[in-house]
Amino acid sequence: MSIDTITQYIGSYGYLILFICLFFGIVGIPAPEESLLFLTGILISHHQLSMGPTIVISDLGAIVGMLTAYICGKYLGIPFVSKFGKYIGLTNERWSTIENKYKKSAYKTITFGYYLPGIRQLSPYFAGVAKIPFLRFLLLSLLGSILWTVPFILAGYFTAETININPKYVPYFGVVLFVLFLIYLLIKKMVSKKK
Repeated sequence: MSIDTITQYIGSYGYLILFICLFFGIVGIPAPEESLLFLTGILISHHQLSMGPTIVISDLGAIVGMLTAYICGKYLGIPFVSKFGKYIGLTNERWSTIENKYKKSAYKTITFGYYLPGIRQLSPYFAGVAKIPFLRFLLLSLLGSILWTVPFILAGYFTAETININPKYVPYFGVVLFVLFLIYLLIKKMVSKKK
């Protein structure tokens, strides 16, 4: 999806497209999340969107996505793992190990997992399967969504205020973040091997 298409959709459908993209991105359907948030900051700077509604709708899209994935994990996760886990090598013992490891860092993962592609999508499903208390999950997800959306929107806004950015290059921002994340993982792995 090109930047012109996204901008056209935002112009035609307003904040609804922002909500849908963030919702889909969280539940695991590919969507340009970080680059979209950065773009909305740029559009706010160009007076095409308003800051308050953009932040509220972004957080709402992320939260509804998280809750949907949590509910799917809670009610469909264990039966799915029991029925199909054997086909991907996920035995009950392995699942117990994964669940115990997740529970140890669940609260951090729910809150800060938004910044890690893949973790952001899997964390709410795991939280549901691991039966993390709903209210705690909701509060941590809300905090995490604010800590995730607001900095990206503000980064787009302040960058556009400082530097003249051509919006068609914004989708590459997500690719750059992903590459930086892969470099970080590679360095971390190399350091752990040396130890």
